[in-house]
Order: sequence, then C-alpha cells, then structure tokens
Amino acid sequence: MNKTFNQLKNSRLKKIRAIEKAKINPYPSEAERACANLEAVSNFKKLASKKIKLVGRLTAIRGHGGLLFADLSDESGKTQLAFKKDVLGEKAFSFFQDNIERGDFLAVEGKLFLTRLKEKTLEVGKWRLLAKTLFPLPEKWAGLKNEELRYRKRYLDLLTNPETRERFRKRAQFIGLLREFLTANGFLEVETPILQEVAGGAIAKPFKTYHNTLKQEYFLRIAPELYLKRLLVGGYEKVFEFARCFRNEGISPQHNPDYTTLELYWAYSDYAKLTRFTEKMLRQIVPKITGSLRIKFGKNFYNFKPPYQKIKYSDLIKKELKISINNVDRKKLLKIIKDKKIEITGDVSRLSDIKLLEEIYKKLIRPKLTGPLFLLDYPKEMIPLAKTKDGNPHLIATSQLIINGWEIVKAYNELNDPREQEERFNEQMKARELGDEEAHSIDKDYLEALSYGMPPAAGWGMGIDRLLVILLNQKNIRDVILFPLRRKI
Repeated sequence: MNKTFNQLKNSRLKKIRAIEKAKINPYPSEAERACANLEAVSNFKKLASKKIKLVGRLTAIRGHGGLLFADLSDESGKTQLAFKKDVLGEKAFSFFQDNIERGDFLAVEGKLFLTRLKEKTLEVGKWRLLAKTLFPLPEKWAGLKNEELRYRKRYLDLLTNPETRERFRKRAQFIGLLREFLTANGFLEVETPILQEVAGGAIAKPFKTYHNTLKQEYFLRIAPELYLKRLLVGGYEKVFEFARCFRNEGISPQHNPDYTTLELYWAYSDYAKLTRFTEKMLRQIVPKITGSLRIKFGKNFYNFKPPYQKIKYSDLIKKELKISINNVDRKKLLKIIKDKKIEITGDVSRLSDIKLLEEIYKKLIRPKLTGPLFLLDYPKEMIPLAKTKDGNPHLIATSQLIINGWEIVKAYNELNDPREQEERFNEQMKARELGDEEAHSIDKDYLEALSYGMPPAAGWGMGIDRLLVILLNQKNIRDVILFPLRRKI
C-alpha cells in the first residue's frame, strides 16, 4: 500500500473523528428507503410535488461555492442530487462539504426538479450519513483496467463497472431458466454431499480434507453423480442438482479448480433422448440470454438452432490420425506425441493406449472442433460409469456436446449392472497403481446400492461456467465466476 493511499486513509479517519465529535454515528443501523432511484421512476409529474427519500452510495461529487451536485447510486441506477447552501443552511452544508466524500453512503430527502438540461434532480433538504468509507474508491478507468485486480477484488470491479454487474445478473438468469426448464419437464431438484468418503463420479484428481471429530479423511466432491444415481435406486425417476465441484487440477481460460455443474439423471431414458433434450433446452434458453440463437464468441459465430452436427468418436480419430480405435498402434501414438510436442500428465510408459489416445485427442483434435456438435460413442475405458453399446462391448453409449473446442455437456447411458461396475472399478484401480492419479476409486457403498437395482437410465452434465463464457462472449472462465481462485499474495 503506497504512501499516498495511506495519507488518503488517514484523512478519512480524521473526518470520522470529526463526525463522531459532532455526536453523529458514522455507521448507524437504520436506513429508511421510500423508493428506488429516480432512474427507475418514469412519472416525474406525479412525484414532483412530493418529498422523496433515497439511500445509496455517493459515486461522484462536483461543484463549488454554495452549490454541489452529486450522484447517488444503488442497484437500480443513479440519481443526481443538488446540495444548496441556502436550502440546507450554512452549518449543514459546510459539514457535508468538509466531511462527506465519494464512496460514502447517505440517506437523503428532498423534492424533484428539472435542471436547465432537463435532468431529473433531487434538491436535498435533509441528509444523513449511513456509512463512512475508509478507503477511496478507484477511478473507473484507472483502477479497474488491471485484470488481476478485477479478479482479486471483485467487489471493486462490480462497483465501478456496470457491465460486470450485468454479466452476473445474466449468469443468475441463465441458472434460473435452466431450473425452470427442468422443473417444467418433471425433474426434482435435490442436494447431495460435498464432503465425500470416495472421490467418485468422474475421472479427476480431488482435493483432500480431514474431519477432526470423526478422525477421517474426506474429499471435496469432483462430481455429484454417484449420489444422484443412488436416488434412482431409491425410487426417484428424474432428479437434478446445481453442484459446486472441486478438482485439484490446472487453471486455464476454461478451467477453475472450483466450478458449477448441472447434472441430471432420467430413469427409463437413454443418451439419444438426452441429446435431443439438450438441443431443445438450448433452443429455448439461449435466445433469452443473448437475444438470438446465433451468437458471436470472439471472432467466430455459433448457431444454436437444432439439429447439431453429430460425429462418432471413432470416425473422428480415423479421419484425423488414421488410427482405428479397435486396433490402436501404440508406436504411432508415441510418435505423434513426440512430433507434436504434446505434454502428457503422468508417466507415458505407464498409461494405457486409450489414455494416450485421449490425451492426443484433447490436445490436438478437440481444439479444432467449433460446433455446436455432438461427439458420440467413446471407448469404454474413458468413462467407467457408462454402459456399453448394444452389439459393441468396446464402446460406451455416450454423447458429448462440443463448442469452441470445449466440452460443454456430457451424457451417457448409465451402467446399472453391479457386476460389470465392480469390474470397471477394479480396472481403474489397476490404472491408478500404474500411476494414473485421475483413475476412479472403488465406491463399495455405491456398488451395494446398485445391487438393490437401478432402472435403465441416462445421465447428463453441463459445465455452467464454460457455457456462460461462450454465451456472454468473455475471454476467460474467471470472468463468469464471481470469486475465482487466485494464488495467495
């Protein structure tokens, strides 16, 4: 904190002492609010003869002599105030001039008038301090250009940039529309544990924690999937959850260690039906957020009008790499990794052929997929919780929505045979022993639940943050998360 900033803070501390000396509480508990700011008021004639009471933050003060103009802002907008010495009296006017600054919160009372420029203005007859600020607000253009400051001090970003506030209103609206859509289609919203004994439901590296009373290690959930499917065992047929999930992995424009996912599970359905359901959902919701089914993201345009393109994973791999997923040539994979300088997480020599192929796909092929498109029928090893396709035990019945090279939605038929699920878990444990830290752990309680019987079902998950980056035309996932994780300084 520089010297100038400390000097400004000390100046405000002196003013607080002056306010307290005048027997005024700089932080009172009560604030009477009679109406919203005048920007939200359309009937000027109706209000012109009445006393108006407003509350808010002073975001600008200007003028000199016996007349000061100020802007009073709240969530609804901005109001111009006029402080006149001959109306307030010299003592009250001087006290305001000497002790009140930009950033302070006020309650004001007065009458409306129009300036010569026809601007609605409140002539203040009374004012009262509601909260005195210790730190000066940043200037809009000078203070919040720095991206790192915007992420670390989101409250200042919201305070000085109306477009940021609007972005997060859009986020809330989007989540509300998804909830309405699912509820209207017969789904029940539920909540499942964030602290879990087994980090299950996805292939990812978890965060660990420890409960002192139980003397037991737990994991922050990487996905709600296994608990939501327990509810299908329990008799529910359509459930969904907006879940905060945590993965101890890298940070990038499309990755944040904690993020929001929407997952739903639908008994007696399948992944083809969920693929059509996804198209229907986006067709209905996207225009309400963006104004159109055709949106701009960066330099590209994306059209959310169904139907979307559908490509089989095996066909894509054959086209791009000249490799058959039924007979993977490991030497060819290793040559591609070397030639293309692809960075692989973990020991390459201990990863399976399909795992290596997946890494090549993620780094080399997926970034070129613009979409929206659905990639279908992945190799079995890639999703240990998915059911294999009828007639092909090497592939799983899965569908993944890709937009801008990003995975946005994943859907698949849920594996409900407890015997095969146990085999898949054991295969994952072997992969873990070979060095794959993201391999799925064995969840014995989930296997027991499956043994009581789960109906045929399909599951679906959407990365809320990633899709919002695209819909709101942002550069980084941190632009749609209010408080993204940052390195401690």
